[in-house]
Amino acid sequence: MNKMLLSAALAGIFTAGIATAQADATAPAKVKCYGIAKAGKNDCKAANGSHSCQGHATKDNDANDFNLVADKAACTAAKGNTDAPKS
Repeated sequence: MNKMLLSAALAGIFTAGIATAQADATAPAKVKCYGIAKAGKNDCKAANGSHSCQGHATKDNDANDFNLVADKAACTAAKGNTDAPKS
């Protein structure tokens, strides 16, 4: 009985893992939207190299920091820019 229960549990975990991987693979790609990140809430490194980690933005709406958004229209609606600023 314990073997059967363990087998069922493992099968469930395996199936859930496959479903999650498929959902991630079909998720639409997000775009970088510069100039909308709040201090400490950016998604990755700054375009100008002033920092190299998520959450290190030092001021709101810095043109070099970005957040990921669904598409260009969402970025435009947030008053951001999908092009990195020129150095």
